[in-house]
Amino acid sequence: MRVDNLAGFSEKLSGKYYESAGKVTSHTEKEPVGVVALITSFNYPLMLTVWKLAPALAAGNSVLIKPSDNTPLSLLLFADLLQRIGFPAGVISVLPGDATVGKALVEHMDIDKISFTGSTPVGRMILTAAAKTNLKRVTVELGGKSPIIIDENWKDMDKLCDDIFGAIFCKM
Repeated sequence: MRVDNLAGFSEKLSGKYYESAGKVTSHTEKEPVGVVALITSFNYPLMLTVWKLAPALAAGNSVLIKPSDNTPLSLLLFADLLQRIGFPAGVISVLPGDATVGKALVEHMDIDKISFTGSTPVGRMILTAAAKTNLKRVTVELGGKSPIIIDENWKDMDKLCDDIFGAIFCKM
């Protein structure tokens, strides 16, 4: 989903009225989930975060971002930029650190949703831990990073390596 498609999303989050037999009317109400923890991988740390952040904010949630311990800088700079432009304090927080920080977020009873991008084994651990705590909502995007099939007709190994690098790391 493109981030610019989410710009008007918050205006579309409303409930519905349902008429039923007799004088009974039902109404659904859409509410924010609460506190959402975004745990992102090392590749595309800022892009992955923005993809996850936009819908969470548009739905009225506050967000904790736990970047990969290998690539926290872009998200720390992003948080600094948000603070400088006057973004409301406490709506978005960045919590750098190793896997123990991610584990603490997953197990914390006040975290209402986890969004994780990373390896399948870690995704399994997150799903298990979330089920054991407060049965929080979890979204996982696991494994399968940049699969590539190379056949015997490929002759230019330098170009091949350059193309693979560009596909994986968005070489400009």
